[in-house]
Amino acid sequence: MFRFANQEYLFLLLIIPICILWFIFCRYRRRSYLKKLGDVSLLKNLMPSVSTGRAIFKFIFLMLAYVCVVMAMARPQIGSKRETATRKGIEVVVALDISNSMLAEDLQPNRMERAKQMISRMVDNLNNDKMGLVLFAGKSYIQVPMTSDYRSIKSFLSSVNPSLIPQQGTAISEAIAMASRTFSKDEKVGRSIIIITDGENHEDNSQELEAAKQANKDGIQVNVVGMGSPEGALILLENGDYKKDKSGAPVTTKLDEGRAQSIAEAGNGVYVRADNTNGAVKVLSKELDKIAAGDVSVELYSEYNEQFQIFLWIALVLLLLEFCVLEKKNRLFTNIKLFE
Repeated sequence: MFRFANQEYLFLLLIIPICILWFIFCRYRRRSYLKKLGDVSLLKNLMPSVSTGRAIFKFIFLMLAYVCVVMAMARPQIGSKRETATRKGIEVVVALDISNSMLAEDLQPNRMERAKQMISRMVDNLNNDKMGLVLFAGKSYIQVPMTSDYRSIKSFLSSVNPSLIPQQGTAISEAIAMASRTFSKDEKVGRSIIIITDGENHEDNSQELEAAKQANKDGIQVNVVGMGSPEGALILLENGDYKKDKSGAPVTTKLDEGRAQSIAEAGNGVYVRADNTNGAVKVLSKELDKIAAGDVSVELYSEYNEQFQIFLWIALVLLLLEFCVLEKKNRLFTNIKLFE
């Protein structure tokens, strides 16, 4: 496992664009001064030892060396020893609806992106807990098995989009069943499913209610987050066009709160409607805190090897190259056009 022990130093890389702009400005100002003295092409003949390309190469070497020094300051590390520890926590599976209706923009920037932001904040609130991620539309798939590696969950979230499941629909009952199979077999660990959907279902309502009741019988709490608004919104597809029905009229997708609430009640959980604030995340966090924590096995890296030396050596080489490259041409290498 790779990590930076001091990630805050990486913000120093933001100085690089400023340095590049300053370098371009200085080059432009220098050329303006030369134009005041006379024709630039004529001046080049009068100053045969001056090289324009060398200054650019020296600047590139300096910037690359700076990047390497910043990386070294951030202390890159590679995990060398992995061990399994037992801690008190719960298991949570998030079932995320990725049907096309989740592209509606009644939440900003749209329902799906807002849902992904919520999941990311929920991950930040986890402490010694394990989480899994299930994606569903017309079918359900386990995207991330139960894990304590929160970074991998966030990494997978960035690539989630409706194209991952070609079969459209909102099969919530199948999603609950799939999420239930993701948990470990330890019944002493508190377990919860969080369904994030707009509630627009295309199956028999009794199936999803039975699935939620069965999960509750198995000791799994089922919570539901409603995405969108009852008034509805148009569905902006990834190709930039709005989804249309068979007659060519734009399709409006509406949040079915009644269906979402009934699922939460059947699963002995809570229903909360998402908005453009963090209210839904706070409600879910309070609900998860009520679940009894049990012993969960967590895989951790207990030892890390420092890798900053590699970046310092590269920085040293780059600085030597910058030092060796002179701004003026050397008469001994007049015929070599390396920087021309």
